[in-house]
Amino acid sequence: MLEKNKKIILTGEDALEALANIEFIMISLHKMGSYYSDKPVEEYRKATTEFIDNENVTQRLAKIRTIISKNFDTTLGEDDMDDIERHVEGIEFWKP
Repeated sequence: MLEKNKKIILTGEDALEALANIEFIMISLHKMGSYYSDKPVEEYRKATTEFIDNENVTQRLAKIRTIISKNFDTTLGEDDMDDIERHVEGIEFWKP
């Protein structure tokens, strides 16, 4: 990891925006899980899918990712990757 990336500083405004979006997603999903705990799983699946789509959850997560990553130094290393790319390289993403 580059020395410059060992400490990343966010503005208070950026941190609050990221936290508000995380809180919205996390608490909403928790409340949905509690509400649907004694209902058919199909209803829960439908509601969570609609929540993700209607509340732009993927866009909110993309915004959080931008806020966190924008202050990283993206200088490429000997492996032609920056620190973020290198760190997430091993993630196994969902596949159909």
